[in-house]
Amino acid sequence: MAVREIRLFGDPVLRTVCAPIEVIDEGVRALVDDLCDTVAFEGRAGLAATQIGHTQRAFSLHIDGQISYLLNPEIIELSGEPVPTGEGCLSVPELWFEVMRYPKAVVRGINLNEEPVVIEGEGLLAQALQHECDHLDGKLYLNRLERSARGEAMRMIRASHWF
Repeated sequence: MAVREIRLFGDPVLRTVCAPIEVIDEGVRALVDDLCDTVAFEGRAGLAATQIGHTQRAFSLHIDGQISYLLNPEIIELSGEPVPTGEGCLSVPELWFEVMRYPKAVVRGINLNEEPVVIEGEGLLAQALQHECDHLDGKLYLNRLERSARGEAMRMIRASHWF
């Protein structure tokens, strides 16, 4: 449908815990189209509904050239020992920090036909699944930073041209 503007750090919608999608209607279909269109650029691995101003539980992924989406995602399994993983966020441009992420993740949700979908991933896919589910729970990756790194991130944000 359309490429949507990305909401940036400071926008209250990014702190919103998203509501589950109860009914698949034209609005939800349009949301999925917008999520998929907006994530489809090089360098974008995932996009949560909050990042384009919606508070419904949905995200899109762009991993290994494949675009997908998931409605009502929930993490059902994280495995392996968490490892420091370089991470950024479209809603916090130009920042990159190490975040502790599990190397494997399993997420369950539904598609537009209300059929169950399970996505299992390692590496970048596992990281994106965790990152996008955090967004839908009203959290940014900055929330996962150690105190000193979070302070540094806040200084960088205040000095940025976009804040």
